[in-house]
Amino acid sequence: MARFELFFSDKARNDLHGMDSLLQELFVKHAEKLLSMPPRRHLKFGIPFNVEDVTKQARMVYETRGETLAVLRCFASHKDCEKWFKSFR
Repeated sequence: MARFELFFSDKARNDLHGMDSLLQELFVKHAEKLLSMPPRRHLKFGIPFNVEDVTKQARMVYETRGETLAVLRCFASHKDCEKWFKSFR
């Protein structure tokens, strides 16, 4: 099994800093859990990123770059994620 290195982009770090500490902890734990799993659900319309549900509302957008799992964005609500996602269409 491949070992991935975890990386949070500057935007993902800024997203996390705006959240409460409990939600921040959930995102970090979920990202660490993804290191041992293959990439899962892709975003729609050919966008080259994966999305993971952290809670019922919270979403994490990430991609794998060689041996690195890069967390690109962290959204506290699915509506924020949808707004970001629609910017690609």
